[in-house]
Order: sequence, then C-alpha cells, then structure tokens
Amino acid sequence: MSNGGIIGPVQNPQRGSVTTSFTASGTYTSPGFGPGQADYLVVAGGGGGGTGGAGGGGAGGYRTSFPGGTKISIPSSPVPVTVGAGGAGGTFPTNPSTNAGGSPSIFSTITSTGGGKGGNDGANDAGTGGSGGGAGQTNNTGAAGNTPPVSPSQGNPGGNSITGSIDNRPTGGGGGAGASGTSGITNIAGPGGAGASNSITGSSVTYAGGGGGGVGSAATSAGSGGSGGGGAGGKNTDSGISGTTNTGGGGGGGAGSGGGSGGTGGSGIVVVQQDQAAPTFSIAPGVWSLSEQYNYKKQGTWTPSAPFDVDFLVVAGGGGAGFERSGGGGAGGYRTSFPGGTKLTLTGGTDYPITVGAGGAGSASTNGAQGSSSIFSTITSAGGGYGSTFNPSGPGNNGGSGGSGGGAGGGNTGSQTGGAGNTPPVSPSQGNNGGNGSVVPESATQRHGGGGGGAGGVGSNATTSVGGNGGNGSENSITNSPVTYAGGGGGGADTGGGTAGSGGSGGGGNGGGPSATSGTVNTGGGGGGARCGTGGSGGSGTVIIRAPGGATFNVAPGTNTISTLPAPAGGCKVATFTVSGTLTT
Repeated sequence: MSNGGIIGPVQNPQRGSVTTSFTASGTYTSPGFGPGQADYLVVAGGGGGGTGGAGGGGAGGYRTSFPGGTKISIPSSPVPVTVGAGGAGGTFPTNPSTNAGGSPSIFSTITSTGGGKGGNDGANDAGTGGSGGGAGQTNNTGAAGNTPPVSPSQGNPGGNSITGSIDNRPTGGGGGAGASGTSGITNIAGPGGAGASNSITGSSVTYAGGGGGGVGSAATSAGSGGSGGGGAGGKNTDSGISGTTNTGGGGGGGAGSGGGSGGTGGSGIVVVQQDQAAPTFSIAPGVWSLSEQYNYKKQGTWTPSAPFDVDFLVVAGGGGAGFERSGGGGAGGYRTSFPGGTKLTLTGGTDYPITVGAGGAGSASTNGAQGSSSIFSTITSAGGGYGSTFNPSGPGNNGGSGGSGGGAGGGNTGSQTGGAGNTPPVSPSQGNNGGNGSVVPESATQRHGGGGGGAGGVGSNATTSVGGNGGNGSENSITNSPVTYAGGGGGGADTGGGTAGSGGSGGGGNGGGPSATSGTVNTGGGGGGARCGTGGSGGSGTVIIRAPGGATFNVAPGTNTISTLPAPAGGCKVATFTVSGTLTT
C-alpha cells in the first residue's frame, strides 16, 4: 500500500521514563533508547552498632536528584553499580569491638559514603561517615556526618552520651539522612536520627534512619531506631536490632548490663529513573502503521494486548519457633512451575495483586506462630507450621502443620510429633513434615526439639543427644541464578546441655544452644528452636514471575524489581516481589 498500511490517523507514541532499582551490585544499561538524562537515588550501607553500652550506627549516606535536582548524563555503554553492604555489628564480649562502618554505594559520578560505626563501651570511637555513629558510654561525643562533605549534605552527626550510675549511662543515637542522632538524657538512650522519604520509585519510601543507642538495666529505655530502617538499641543484656535491608539504616547499639552485641547496618540501594528519548513501553494512543508495529515488536518494545504465559515461584513465610527446648519452624510452602511445569496465563491491561507472606514470630513464652501465605493469581503457598515448645506433662504438644510442618519440642511425657507438611494438600507437594521431639522423663540434658520440615526434605527427629536438623530447601533458577529456598529450622537443645539442630539449606535458622537464629528474609526459611529464651522467627517469603522478553509489565511498590535476563535466557523479564504489591500487565 502506498500509505504504508496506515488505517486511520497516525498518533505519536507516549514518552516518559523508566525506573530501575538495584538491591545488589550490578550494571545499569540504558533500556533500549540510548544515552540520556537520569534522576538517581544512591543510599550507602548503614554503620554497625557497638557493643556493651554502645551508640547506634549512623545511616548510610543519602544522595538524590529526585525531585527537582540536577540529573546526571547516562551513556550508551553500561554503567557499573555498587550497592554498599551494612557494617558489621559488634559481637559481645569481643574487646576491642569488631563493629564497622557501612560500605559506599556508587553510581556514575555519585558516591554515597557508608554510615559511621556506633561508639563502644568506654571508648570515644564513634565513626564518621554518610551519617555519623552515636557515642558509646560514658560522656563521649557522637561522630560527624556528611563525611566527606558534599552538597546537598548526605547525612547528619550522631548523638552524644552522658555519664551516670552503673547500668544507667545513656548513649547516643546514630545520625540519619533527615536529622541528627539524639543525645542520651537521664534514664533514656538517644533515638536514631530520622531518615528521608523519596518517591523516585512511584511510592513514598523512607531511607537512611540512624540506629538507636543501647543502655543498661537501670535505665528506662533504649533508643528507638530512626524512621527509614534504623535498628533499635538494646536494653539490659539485649543486642541491638539490625538496620533494615536496602534502606541504609544504622544498626542499634548493644545493651550496657553484662553487654549486648550491636546490630548490623542495613544494606544500601541504588535507583535510576532515566528519561526516554524514544517511545516508552506504554500503550501508545491512536493507530500504528504495520511497519511500525513490526519494528517495535522486533525491538521488544511493543506492549502485548494478547495473553501471555509466565513461570512462577511462590514461597510463603516460614514458621516461628517456641521458647524452650523447641522444635524448629517449618519452611513456608514452596510452589513453582520452573522449569518445565504448568505456566499461568496473564491477560494484558490487568492488575494482579501479589501477597508476600510474613514469617511467623518466634515466642518467648509458648509455641511459635505459623507463617503467612504467599499468593499470586490462582497459586497459594501455605505458611510454615510453628515449632512447638517443651511439654512438661500431659498429652503431647505437637508441631504445627503448614506448607512444611514445624518440629515438636522435647518433653517429659506423651508423644511429641512433628507437624504435617503439604497442608492443605496440593500437587506437586509444597513441603514436608517436621521432626519429632525427644521424650525423656525429668531429664535435664536429653529433651531436644525436632527439626522443621523443608521444601526438599523432612525435618529430622531429635535424639537424646541432639536436636533435629531442619529439612533442606529446594533450589530454583527462575532468576537465572541458582538460589535455595524454604529450609526448615533446626531444633533447640535441652536447657542442661546437648547439641542443637542446624537449619536446613534455604534459609532455615539454627536451633538454640544457646541462641536460636531466625529464618533468612525472603527465603521462607523456618526459625530455629530455642534452648531457653526466644525462638527464631520465620523468614518472609517471596514471589517471582518470569515472562517472555516481549511482555510488558510494571511492579509496585518500588522495593520490588524487574530485571531482564541475559543470554541464553533469551531476554526473559523477571519480576521479583520481596514485599506485597501489584503486578500490572
């Protein structure tokens, strides 16, 4: 046809921008339309909290052009991206402390400095950084932020500590992107400085909060973490809370009575929003010529209106564990079509709600809590079963059922049976049973908890000498890299001795002997059973969707990501949900 096949008037395509989030180091490549200008958000890793009456870690440096700042130029060639790790928290009773500042995040000409470490007990050693660390006890000075200096400022100083009686020497909070860390006052340790909110991803998210200061048992309260991922400080003998992953939050300072370890700083993040100088991936208004349709389809930039098939991985939250001689939490249910399973068909122009299940809480007084379900379209994976606690008398106290079953605690009497996995039943199975606890009347050293079930194996039964190991998880390469998910938590040891069980591969927490650990975030791992104390919490789940290269979709909120896979994956697009949100086709 002489008019090139146009039917009706030709309309210009819409123009806009593309936002890419990096939660780990990688390479940024201009998404198909050459060089241009981009807004950025670059947040460094937060500093680690100190130990033994210690200041909170400073937030990672926070630098951004959004909204209204000076954009940077993006070349056609790839640009390396560095996402800074959080600094390690101090480990009690190591002296001198091993805590550290966070690592820088880097994109193009923009470098944000890692947060300064929190000051330690009796040492005027708070670290400078993007935001400065808070001062440890006694009567010390918080460290400077915005170091090295940039404009606008990338952070604020940490707070000071004051003197006081034994077990009541309040420390300073770490600085945040939005405010200085608060100095300790009588009976109260300083909170971490507030972070700064940013909507470059399309949703308002607060980043770079400072860690709270730690304090001893005679004080009223430890310092809270600053908004934006700052970890709270510890009180009495508690450890500081770690900063939140991918916020650059500072770790909380350890307690001052007998000493508590410091929280680890949260890792940073890099977000790039590049202006388009060519058609967007949005549906363009009007009518297109046949030649334009062909060319855009060939380039992978034509929005499909027809349905398309996707692979999926849906992992639920892991189960939490109980407080004494507890069984390990069961892994969250694990359901996938990749590789070679039955795919789901999605329709263009549709919002698909995504639920990422939270891990069940570990308990300090009873059984743990069951994990929460993860849901995508018609696929629901059940939360992991709880790990049950010690049974001193009466009938058995069995592990909870779920995606994988929780392990049962040790007991004096009755049967202590692990919870059932694959509950409710689906095919293929979403998980395995938990292990049994050991039952020995009035023993102080032989009543151990069973391991939580995993996606790839059952939880091991406890014996009279060791707690059961958590069942192993299952490996999956839907993201183009092999990652193991949904490991069961290890069983706790008896209060008088013995050996705790190990967590299963895929994020399962270790059993307590002495300290139980929680399941790993976004793996669905079960929490480790406690010896005597608080059981480990289950790890949160994840939802991952893999589509053909020609498919177009968006994710919300901005903490979730979309990536394009290199060869030989054929340019497939992968949407990864670490929090609940929406997939829009």
